Amino acid sequence: MALDPESLPARGTAIVTGTSSGIGAAYARRLAADGHDLVLVARREERLRALAAELTGQHDVRVETVVADLGDAGDLDRVARRTAEDDVELLVNNAGINGYGPFAETDTALLEKVMAVNVVALTRLARAAVPGMLARGRGAVVNVASTLAFAGSLPPDPLPVRAVYGGTKGYVVTFSRTLAAELDGAPVRVQVLCPGLTATEFHLTQGQDPVAGDVSRVHDDGGMPAEDVVTASLRALETGEVVCVPGLVDGEAVDRIVAAEFGLRSSSTGTLAPRYQNPAQQ
Repeated sequence: MALDPESLPARGTAIVTGTSSGIGAAYARRLAADGHDLVLVARREERLRALAAELTGQHDVRVETVVADLGDAGDLDRVARRTAEDDVELLVNNAGINGYGPFAETDTALLEKVMAVNVVALTRLARAAVPGMLARGRGAVVNVASTLAFAGSLPPDPLPVRAVYGGTKGYVVTFSRTLAAELDGAPVRVQVLCPGLTATEFHLTQGQDPVAGDVSRVHDDGGMPAEDVVTASLRALETGEVVCVPGLVDGEAVDRIVAAEFGLRSSSTGTLAPRYQNPAQQ
């Protein structure tokens, strides 16, 4: 459908999770420069305070900070209540942890936290935001996934050992695309952002604890600058691109995924495929 610019977020409040570094901090800086009031959500209080002071000092915007671990049910409740308030016009579900490691060896509690942050919290906050956006007639939700959502059968090295993380990001892609289709024609946009390797500190920890220190760092593998990832996302939001892959030159690759999915769905019949039938009965 054609994009209705009037349904895009104007200069209302944007909630951005995972804002103490990397992509989340880049979103916060860009949105503040565009005139959005902000709610910054992350675990590291000192970094949040420093970023809020920077943004209020440079831009005429209001910045709230919410220190929260979205893997904690009580903290998630607090953030969800704020997300449901009437001033919120943009939700950026950026918070995520990786829990990288062999599935059979990685601590179960860590894997459960990966699912809690990457899936449960993201879904809960989207659910908190969307009804009010629909009622007010404008708004957008950006869910940050990863190109690892499309790397299920690719072996580790150089890719990380990632069964649960990749699974959670596959959920984010499917959830976002399906929700966007459900809301087609409604005044709320949904985007799933799928960055590849990004120059942040994401790979410096598995995620059970935040990276120590007051200054953001970049892991040794480098990658695309977080600012470029945000540029792609906000441009895609303007043009109505649901699946945004910042480094993807061939935009039609997403259309080919849709075509492949249609082919798989066409198999939903009452007839067993020949390769599964008993050879003696053929």
